[in-house]
Amino acid sequence: MAVTACCKVPLGVNLNQEFIETMTLNTRLDTIEQSRALRDALGEFATGVAVVTTHSSTGEPVGMTVNSFNSVSLEPPLILWSVAKEALGYSNFTAGKGFAVHILKGDQQHISNLFAGCGADKFGQVKWHADADGIPILGDCAALFRCRRVQCIAGGDHTIILGEVLHFNASGAEPLIFHRGRYRSLSGD
Repeated sequence: MAVTACCKVPLGVNLNQEFIETMTLNTRLDTIEQSRALRDALGEFATGVAVVTTHSSTGEPVGMTVNSFNSVSLEPPLILWSVAKEALGYSNFTAGKGFAVHILKGDQQHISNLFAGCGADKFGQVKWHADADGIPILGDCAALFRCRRVQCIAGGDHTIILGEVLHFNASGAEPLIFHRGRYRSLSGD
């Protein structure tokens, strides 16, 4: 079964068959090629890069790199991000009461790579401190959002985490960008 994406086309514009075929998606990704093609298409959307941190039930710092961060509402101030259900820190983020989102600066690719990996002593390689609730706060980021977890929403192989922003700050620094599977900068590098 196929689903065709619909869009409003200006009167008098003829859509050719090739364009229509590119707008047709399979509801299931049956092949590795289809999965890769979807991933590539999603990669056309440039995003910022963030590290989300919390702590385990024993107080150990936990963190991961994400590019699924998004604003939801200004009143009340809400943000969201998503975590893969098989991610190592999954239960810490879905069960914990709070977390911090650190928007990385353009020169912090090494931090993104560190928190995207497994097994390394991530927090031993960066400057950080625990806030009053024990949430790890990384130093010197483009922006920081300290949040209370409001809701977890099932979303396929991920869980969407909705958070209320309790505190925030922004440095005004240029952010790290991710586009087409590569790090980029606003200056075009």
